[in-house]
Amino acid sequence: MMLPCPALVQMQQDRRGAAAVEFALIAPVLLLLLFGVYDLGFTLYINSMLQGSIQQAGRNSTIEGATTATMDQIVTDAVQSVLPSATPSFSRKSYVSFTNVATPEDFIDVNNNHTCDNGEAYTDSNGNNSWDADRGKIGNGGARDAVLYTVTVTYPRPFPLAGLIGFSNTVTLKTETVLRNQPYGTLTTSTTTKYCP
Repeated sequence: MMLPCPALVQMQQDRRGAAAVEFALIAPVLLLLLFGVYDLGFTLYINSMLQGSIQQAGRNSTIEGATTATMDQIVTDAVQSVLPSATPSFSRKSYVSFTNVATPEDFIDVNNNHTCDNGEAYTDSNGNNSWDADRGKIGNGGARDAVLYTVTVTYPRPFPLAGLIGFSNTVTLKTETVLRNQPYGTLTTSTTTKYCP
């Protein structure tokens, strides 16, 4: 029978450095988890701030004389005060009423295929000479119009580790609100019946 080597026995019983090895194994996962939680919290914070600033801009826009540049600047200033590298972009579509927001233009679906085609009549609500799945007119509209105000913000993640797990290193947030223009002018509506090709 072979006796164990005293040096081997001593090495097997030695626990010095075990904590360092365990930490080395756990640290990457722990750091990735912490960065992920921070990234998620930061995204939620920016989204909340964006929502608040778009609501503030919306309240200001209902005042007669408010300009789209002023609205956009309110949102830009609010977002860039926390995140200077953020890039906001803005879009507006106007509708005659709230019920028309993001709805298709009316058409007579003769063949019941849910598509405007084969000479079916449609109402050209936005005046662009074609049937659209969204009847909104680009821009801020006129008196008493409902306006869909959309803000999209793109910014780099605070920790670019997202690429390691397959996510993009940039975040894009989009928020919308519907505003009603004040009746500071004459209400203008014009719809024309046209025919789909």
